Amino acid sequence: MDDQNKNLILATALSFLVILVWFLLFPPEERLETTVPDQEVVEGAVAPPVAGTDGTTATAPVARTPDQDRADAIAQAARVRIDTPSLSGSISLTGGRIDDLSLNDYRVAVDPGSPIVTLLSPAGTPNAYYAFHGWGGAGGLSPDQLPGPATEWRVEAENPDEAVLTEDSPVTLVWDNGQGLVFRKTVAVDDDYLFTITQSVENSTDAEARLYPYGIIAREGEPDQVGFFVLHEGLIQSADGKLTEDSYDAMTGYDPVPAEGGTANVVQAQENGWIGFTDHYWMTTLIPEPGQAFTAVAKHVTGADVYQTDIRLPVQAVAPGATAEKTSYFFAGAKQWEAISGYQNTLGVQQFVDSIDWGWFAFLTKPIFRALHWLNLLIGNMGLAIIGLTLVIKALLFPLAYKSYVSMSKMKKLQPEMEKIKEHAGDDRMKLQQEMMALYKKEKVNPASGCLPILLQIPIFFSLYKVIFVTIDLRHAPFFGWIRDLSAPDPSSVLNLFGLLPFTPPGPESIFFIFSIGVLPILMGITMWMQQKLNPAPTDKTQAMIFAWMPWIFMFMLGTFASGLVLYWTANNIITFSQQYIIMRSQGVKPNVFGNIVSSFRRKKEAD
Repeated sequence: MDDQNKNLILATALSFLVILVWFLLFPPEERLETTVPDQEVVEGAVAPPVAGTDGTTATAPVARTPDQDRADAIAQAARVRIDTPSLSGSISLTGGRIDDLSLNDYRVAVDPGSPIVTLLSPAGTPNAYYAFHGWGGAGGLSPDQLPGPATEWRVEAENPDEAVLTEDSPVTLVWDNGQGLVFRKTVAVDDDYLFTITQSVENSTDAEARLYPYGIIAREGEPDQVGFFVLHEGLIQSADGKLTEDSYDAMTGYDPVPAEGGTANVVQAQENGWIGFTDHYWMTTLIPEPGQAFTAVAKHVTGADVYQTDIRLPVQAVAPGATAEKTSYFFAGAKQWEAISGYQNTLGVQQFVDSIDWGWFAFLTKPIFRALHWLNLLIGNMGLAIIGLTLVIKALLFPLAYKSYVSMSKMKKLQPEMEKIKEHAGDDRMKLQQEMMALYKKEKVNPASGCLPILLQIPIFFSLYKVIFVTIDLRHAPFFGWIRDLSAPDPSSVLNLFGLLPFTPPGPESIFFIFSIGVLPILMGITMWMQQKLNPAPTDKTQAMIFAWMPWIFMFMLGTFASGLVLYWTANNIITFSQQYIIMRSQGVKPNVFGNIVSSFRRKKEAD
């Protein structure tokens, strides 16, 4: 086995092995269908005590048997409608909860007639998910003196029934406890996904009131998840520059809180941070004002199966006749890079861009995404942007590729001399190696240079896979024709002759799904095979067999990956083939690709 083919096979086999391990050991799991267990209605879950406070603590509604229809649950409470370009829904005046929220720009499926994505739902409904803000007591105040999950707020406006929360019109809710404390909560929202919550308390008693504002996000039951290891789903938080990501299972393993029958983790942030839940494409986050110290609490109530995140701001000592006011933010929406980075830059929300799961290779995934995002804005088609990105990457790697292809051209020219050395050395392996090395040195050829471009493609390939899988820009992004979602596999299938036969090919749940490859994966296999034909044909039968099978193994394996990734690989093959062909011609080597193909068929026919 000559060194050139040995190195090339090693590099190709390594690429194949890494991708194969990725695909086989960590396949996407089936979506979890979780429900909240049957239980009695509970008034509230007591949050863990906050350091430095005592008395009444923040409370959140606990999971109820999900026997309520979502529409019926929404209709049971008086509400303030939410209507912005990005969001639609309502705020419940019971508890002042933001518990009805849908994302106007995103649909459940590619079909434009499918429903828009629902993010938040009221307590007691399947997949209940909601947020609310209130005040906790720090001594001397009883629960009935503070707004809780069942508090009936009213709209403070000239025409309360006509109040609508829009990006231009905030809404103020008010509650008088009848004992000298008046609480107000002003909710504003921008044209993306950020709510600004301003809470105030007016003390008309003759005694000082000690209390603290808080915010809560609660999820009843573990939500449906993609369950793929390359994507984090669950708790996410930042505290003074430290980013923490915990799964829902990890939350059940926090420090026990026996009095509440659950687990909790408490983090004190001195200046900056946020906490919430992240899904594949969506996120909810509680954000104190930057520079504000706060306590972040993540907890799980075992009996009720509630996952909860809290922020607690410092205790306010409100003197008689005085008013205290605090502002915080609530993000609820799509993890759009432009929106999230905007909040990070304009509001100073540290590490907010890192709420997108860039992974260990963030130094590659971030610039790759930025380039892809910019190209998509410029071109207006994500598929063409992927092809453009491929051209950029190939241009950056061209100096190395040029040296590699020149070296391979020289190696091909040396094939006759190498064959003579093999005949002369016979079975003396040491003599063969010595004479080969002398030849390489004389002709200034590096047999290892051919594998470097392939090895460099591995981290780029995985980084692009990460970008395609985790970022929302690829979700339901069309290319041309039958490719309507670049984040999903090619929907065409050879099993039904690409739609000519009247039956539906097997889906991902079937063991035969891997054979249901589409047009794009087949094109990828063909271009990989053509690229392979530019290289010298291995004389060793084992090498020849490996090279012969490699394109088709990759074709079937990558056929179930996102079509955007297959498009990148295909474009990369075509550009590589073109570069190598032109460079080999410039070095005096005249590759006859199609002649090689015809010859291989002819040899096979003669062998038969």
